[in-house]
Amino acid sequence: MDIQRKLHLVKAKTARACIPKDLRLVEAFGYTLGGFFLASYDDSPAGVFDELVVIAGLVWNPPTSCAWATKVLVNSDEACEHGRKEVGLPSQVARFSKRITSISRQQDSSRSTGFLNMFGMGTGLSDWYSRDRMDVQVTAEDTSSFNLTSLVPAFSLDKWMGPSIKMSLPSFSGRTQHTPDLLKYSCKIQCRVRAVHPAKVSGPTALLNGEMEQSSDTHNGCTTLDQSARESISTAVMLSKPIFALKFSCMTMQVEAPVVVSDCPKTSLRTC
Repeated sequence: MDIQRKLHLVKAKTARACIPKDLRLVEAFGYTLGGFFLASYDDSPAGVFDELVVIAGLVWNPPTSCAWATKVLVNSDEACEHGRKEVGLPSQVARFSKRITSISRQQDSSRSTGFLNMFGMGTGLSDWYSRDRMDVQVTAEDTSSFNLTSLVPAFSLDKWMGPSIKMSLPSFSGRTQHTPDLLKYSCKIQCRVRAVHPAKVSGPTALLNGEMEQSSDTHNGCTTLDQSARESISTAVMLSKPIFALKFSCMTMQVEAPVVVSDCPKTSLRTC
């Protein structure tokens, strides 16, 4: 199992539009920590599949916090069904297409690594990559589409994959039509991790500026954004300011069975 995770600074206003009103966003100076991860699973309860998860931000769960996924795209009907009914995720079926092309060394070395450059690591990281790049296009049934472009390592990954780590990632889920309860679960991960070039993201042309159209309906005290607004929010998160990217290799992941958060009312469902 391999995962590339990209961490972003997401505007609190954007993230808050995705989160049930009774949950409190973790924010500072008008931003929260979100981003996305792109994963390829070679073994899971739902079989083999690819997945793109958009994380709108972090939500308080004292004394810590939990991630909130606003969009989950998978290329398997079984994985979609499992995510919706077993984990409470807003899963959708999508088409994933991958292509590797050659680029010149000059193009390669000119790419910025953003956060890593501040520590003098950007140039060295470029030297570790080949003249190939991988383009991944993810197209959902609702016609939303994302393109992710990343550099392909030039060296054999089994020679240097970064340190081995163990961690637990808590998340909230639920508040969907399939799972109206608020759920909490944790992913226990053991893997090798290293810094990589952040993938370049592009989305629908009309939404590249990340602006949201506030078209909505209110029903039983819950505000539900229309399709255009929901896609605009997901795109805004994907295109927000990147901090750094990590590659998780040789990964094993154990997802604990979600539990219902009993002290939270069902008065507000997902808005996106």
